[in-house]
Amino acid sequence: MIAKLKGLLDSTGEDWAVIDVGGVGYHVWCSGRTLGALPGIGREVSLYIETQLREDSIKLYGFATEEERDWFSLLRGVQGVGSRLALALMSALSVAELADAVAAQDSKSLTRANGVGPKLAARIVNELKDKVGGLAGTRGGVVTALKVGGAAGGPSSDAVSALVNLGYRQAEAYSAVVAVAKKLGPEADAAALIRGGLQELSRA
Repeated sequence: MIAKLKGLLDSTGEDWAVIDVGGVGYHVWCSGRTLGALPGIGREVSLYIETQLREDSIKLYGFATEEERDWFSLLRGVQGVGSRLALALMSALSVAELADAVAAQDSKSLTRANGVGPKLAARIVNELKDKVGGLAGTRGGVVTALKVGGAAGGPSSDAVSALVNLGYRQAEAYSAVVAVAKKLGPEADAAALIRGGLQELSRA
């Protein structure tokens, strides 16, 4: 089982790269984000690999970080999400954006990926909401971060709702309130969280 490849970048395409390892070229499927982070042709490259074995083929999927590989596996565990759709999702959203979207149950953000409609996006955020708390790339447990200041429906949730009503996307509002809640602590009220959230969003 191949878990990592280190060699020279031989060539690239729309969704793939060939890595030359000791004279052997490995064809690796990649997201647009991973491809965009690769160096020039002939330069050394290192990718974390997810190997998929089938009766008639062996496919390698490459990622710049272990966190991206973990998210790929997680996404593929959702009914209706195959390898191609998982890569599409990871091309459209970063690991942090995926984590925020799942945590905030913001399915609309996932529809930015090619081939992901509203129903599938809703299924993804619903199935993953209880699975990403300990996953690398979730900003230190972003899934539970809004419990700061109270249970669901408390000041943090009220602040997110207020920012969404002002026109911000749910995921970005959620992320901003998470950041402010961590700074202000559990005693922060909704008004303070909203003010802080607006400041965070203005710097984005």
